[in-house]
Amino acid sequence: MLLGKVLLVTGASRGIGRAAALMAAENHAHVIINYNKSEEQASELMDQLLERGLHSSMIRADVSSEEDVKAMFKYIKEEHSRLDVLVNNAGVMKNSLLALSNTELFDQTIGVNLKGMFLCTRYAANMMRKQRYGRIINLSSTAGLNGDAGQTVYSANKAAVVGFTRSVAKELGMYGITVNAIAPGLIETDLIKDIKAETREKILSNIALGRIGTPEDVAKVILFLSSDLGDYVSGEVIVVDGCQIM
Repeated sequence: MLLGKVLLVTGASRGIGRAAALMAAENHAHVIINYNKSEEQASELMDQLLERGLHSSMIRADVSSEEDVKAMFKYIKEEHSRLDVLVNNAGVMKNSLLALSNTELFDQTIGVNLKGMFLCTRYAANMMRKQRYGRIINLSSTAGLNGDAGQTVYSANKAAVVGFTRSVAKELGMYGITVNAIAPGLIETDLIKDIKAETREKILSNIALGRIGTPEDVAKVILFLSSDLGDYVSGEVIVVDGCQIM
């Protein structure tokens, strides 16, 4: 499905990013694994792909740093001459009631979740415009659509992803570039490992499909949007939550 495509996944060392990178490589893309602090996990993933004869490379970059992002895209241009798909997956989630939230938490969250997406999208768009082709996929959250108590800062960030996605989709459509967002619900990743058992059960009781999602559930939608199957889908927010918030 992605033969000959170059695909960058930010925050690809674990969770949804890892699943997306693995699935894209299995579908014949050259996957660039971006990581910041999890070098061991990123290396393990790349080794796994290379051992299977799949195509991948890896690069460290803090997406909240413009210097790092600029260097990452310089590397992509020099090594691959093009970028077909950008998956803005890197993100942080630190739950806190509004009264207990501080400016440091706000700045850190917005730095990765929003500034990182903005920087990567801007640099990717510069390459994709010249190609007159590209796919940009941003990870939002159901918290960004409905809000959630204890997630004020995170929800605000993920809601902003939606507005950003739709605006950029309108700007870049004329260049053959699609821009979409995915809003996962409760997905079995490190981000939810500290959720209390009773909270998990309460959420689970509201999911029509009766199970917590997997990173692969989200990766399948990323694959669809990355491929020619998603050619005429742009400016959309696709919810992947097992019918929880409907």
